[in-house]
Amino acid sequence: MPFAERDGVRLHWEQDGSGDPVLLIMGLGMNATGWWRTIPVLAEAGFRVLAFDNRGVGRSDRPAGPYSVPMLADDAVAILDAAGVEHAHVYGISLGGMIAQEVVLRHAARVRALVLGATTAGGALGVPASEETLAFFRRRGQMPAEEAVWASVPYNYSARTRREHGDRIAEDIVQRLRYPIEPAPYLAQLEAALGHDAGARLGQVEQPTLVVHGEADVMLPPVNGERLARAIPGAEHRTWPDTAHLYFTDEPEVDRHVAQWLRTR
Repeated sequence: MPFAERDGVRLHWEQDGSGDPVLLIMGLGMNATGWWRTIPVLAEAGFRVLAFDNRGVGRSDRPAGPYSVPMLADDAVAILDAAGVEHAHVYGISLGGMIAQEVVLRHAARVRALVLGATTAGGALGVPASEETLAFFRRRGQMPAEEAVWASVPYNYSARTRREHGDRIAEDIVQRLRYPIEPAPYLAQLEAALGHDAGARLGQVEQPTLVVHGEADVMLPPVNGERLARAIPGAEHRTWPDTAHLYFTDEPEVDRHVAQWLRTR
């Protein structure tokens, strides 16, 4: 089981496929298993797919907070170093999309193309979730792991998926519970996300960028994707109907769309 190390923190990473490298960065409280639907699609499309557990989750170390998005971005680059990858496509979702923004801003030469999913620029450009939703995610950190993932279902998945594809949700939860999140690192990641602010710097991004968002996302409202795409020169913006925060479960076509987009970069 390979590990990278940065500042004394061990970070689990894994890979699949061969070809141009793609680094996947997962969101709040989740680890590499959250990409279980996406990894085979990208690998079959001819990519070397690198996925890892952010500090605090999964098989990576769980140091005490506080965490910050720049800290987590430098962790992500440590994965590229450990894998012997000079530059890669970088794809982040939710908190992972915030981390991906910092990766390209702090380490531009390491990024070939950027995919930002269900995320926000933060700061003045960011539009937060409702107070009710934010309150839930603060409470979630104190729930037992299995209760927390089931309680999060209405926030993560669209009404259509909850109504018609409960099997997909159950499959996801099996993967998430393989390595349950603990309260302290969950809250450290949450505070990092709430402190993210890249808006004033996104004009510096020169890499091809695709911004993806679900039209039914209540965790990070879709206007965040619109504002993010406008802030990045030349960024493409794609929304998907009847999809929420975990859009690749709501609509499997999204993974194929991202793979095709990356193949042309």
